[in-house]
Amino acid sequence: MIIDLRSDTLTKPTAGMREAMFSAPVGDDVFGEDPTVNALEDKIAKLFGMEAAIFCPSGTMTNQIAIRLHTRIQTEVICHKYSHIYLYEGGGIMANSLASVKLLDGDLGKITAAQIAASINPDDIHAPETTMVSLENTMNKGGGSIYTLDEIKPIRVLCQEKGLKLHLDGARLFNALVETGESPADWGAHFDTISVCLSKGLGCPIGSVLLGSKSDIKRARKVRKVFGGGMRQAGFLAAAGIYALDHQVGRLKEDHARARELGEMLSKLPMVSEIFPVATNIVIARLEGTTPEEFMKKLTDQHIKSVKFGKDLVRFVTHLDFGDEHLEEFGKRIGGI
Repeated sequence: MIIDLRSDTLTKPTAGMREAMFSAPVGDDVFGEDPTVNALEDKIAKLFGMEAAIFCPSGTMTNQIAIRLHTRIQTEVICHKYSHIYLYEGGGIMANSLASVKLLDGDLGKITAAQIAASINPDDIHAPETTMVSLENTMNKGGGSIYTLDEIKPIRVLCQEKGLKLHLDGARLFNALVETGESPADWGAHFDTISVCLSKGLGCPIGSVLLGSKSDIKRARKVRKVFGGGMRQAGFLAAAGIYALDHQVGRLKEDHARARELGEMLSKLPMVSEIFPVATNIVIARLEGTTPEEFMKKLTDQHIKSVKFGKDLVRFVTHLDFGDEHLEEFGKRIGGI
């Protein structure tokens, strides 16, 4: 048995999801004629209390479309220095939107309204105009840390006062919501655009959705086309998203419980000096006296897969295909390293 904890993107569709995909009615989505894509977009927009949505191949695309919508050439995006939009999207802020970026520091990957206020550029020809703030929930590099609505509300007020657009990279937003008990509509009320990934904890084989106003999503369709994201009979994929929203949200708590147990197991290893607080399904271990490469080699020898996440960090992510039997086996195997 290989225990693969590199990412929650590794999940395979369940039998129920496969059946939903197989039986989905489809059409040409570029013409707006795929009934299952339309149903997914309508369903998730209503869930978040937002006007419209667009289905895309990836979270990188939905994030990059949002940045294109909210910036112009020579403008600037404010985000945390560990944000996915900055670190893991191929330089897309510059390449796709010709925009600059201001990187902030903050506890476990989160930033505050006070930090943002101090970082908005003045009206000065020497500085790019600040037009957008992007947050990430849960925060990948923060060990799956969670923003709460109480932290978001002052940021929203600030953005409205300063005329800034507020975007949420909500790749793992449902992981946060099942922990806080907050509703999608609570979050939809505070952002101009939200990106939600279906292919991580929700277990779909592919796809993300960008939510926003009708006017923004109308523009987003043209940007998606330019990015090469116009798909045809995409309803087979959208059906997986509908199934996931109906059947696979509540079970995310199981991933979180296993992640906490996994963190406890790792914390007992002599080479692990710290485990980041485990809030959701991501476990980050800080090493001492060894390198990630050396530690991961020992894990690989035990048929356990993980990801290097920094000069002394290794990441593990629990997911739909990591059950109690895998957790028990993980505990046995790490005893051999």
